[in-house]
Amino acid sequence: MTSEVVSIRLLDREYTVGCEPGERDSLQAAAKLLDGKMREIRGTNRMAALDRVAVLAALNLAHDLQQMRDELASRDRELERTLSTLHRRLDDLFDMPAR
Repeated sequence: MTSEVVSIRLLDREYTVGCEPGERDSLQAAAKLLDGKMREIRGTNRMAALDRVAVLAALNLAHDLQQMRDELASRDRELERTLSTLHRRLDDLFDMPAR
């Protein structure tokens, strides 16, 4: 498959990147999220170094992602415990002698 060229803007700078066909909208949404995070970090300090702002934005987004992964793993463990309990209860019901 060929990649398609997409232009994105981050802190008023344009970047050209490639993406797989059909992923353009997702890439643009990610760029918008990153741009917003970078603007939030930069705040009113227009003299902040772009690389520092970018690294801090990436770190914040990576931290958010890790928290979501941890929460999802916790929910998965809870679901596994609940399903295991339900399986045991069903097994107990089927193992009961018929009356």
